[in-house]
Amino acid sequence: MSKYPLANVHPEAVIGQNVIIEPFATVQKDVVIGDGCWIGPNAILWDGARLGKNVKIYPGASVSSVPQDLKFAGEKTETFIGDNTVIREYVTISRGTTDKMKTVIGKNCLLMAYVHVAHDCLIGNQCILVNTVQVAGHVTIDDWAIIGGASALHQFVKVGAHVMVSGGSLVRKDVPPFTKAAREPLTYSGINSVGLRRRGFTSEKISEIQEIYRYIFLKGLNNSKALDLVEAELPASEERTYIVNFIRSSERGILKGFTASASVEE
Repeated sequence: MSKYPLANVHPEAVIGQNVIIEPFATVQKDVVIGDGCWIGPNAILWDGARLGKNVKIYPGASVSSVPQDLKFAGEKTETFIGDNTVIREYVTISRGTTDKMKTVIGKNCLLMAYVHVAHDCLIGNQCILVNTVQVAGHVTIDDWAIIGGASALHQFVKVGAHVMVSGGSLVRKDVPPFTKAAREPLTYSGINSVGLRRRGFTSEKISEIQEIYRYIFLKGLNNSKALDLVEAELPASEERTYIVNFIRSSERGILKGFTASASVEE
């Protein structure tokens, strides 16, 4: 008898120990499932899916499907899901194209119901994508970011670590690390001090980060001048280096600081 009765599991799929595959789930040939995973009813793991340990895939989710990209020509690409990540109902994740050859979801992430992650996205560890977040292709999201429900991220956008994006946001520009982003158009709304405290950042370190962003967003300077002053006048630190490098390497440009003229009724 099949170890997974009523599930459609290809005999050449590589399946670890203590894996549960519920009825009517589908696992294709070129799939690797790590120890302790749970695959819910009617979920499908397409060719190229690579699951770490203790991953949970809820009913109706589709992992490693063919990219929704007209340039995709059937190349062999993959989708990596890190240990302990939870993929909730009807999430769709596309595998990579020739750009990166892979899509990656890190460890200990939570993708809530109806999230879409397109091809060649790189999502870090401990990230939360709330219900119906839509992530276009080639997007990078660093560790500990939280993307509010019903937000949409433009292709090639980058979101830094420890960012909090307000629900319903249209993310057209890069969002620098440690910040909050809200309003329409999306603007800088301070640093994510609550999230940073929860993750063990000291009050002194939070104050250092706040001072860096005062130079960038509150002194009326262009980004190049602000970053030069940050490096000249503020103490060196890992966080300062990360912020400066993130902004200097931004290809789409970063979001703007909040001004009264940009405000809308909330």
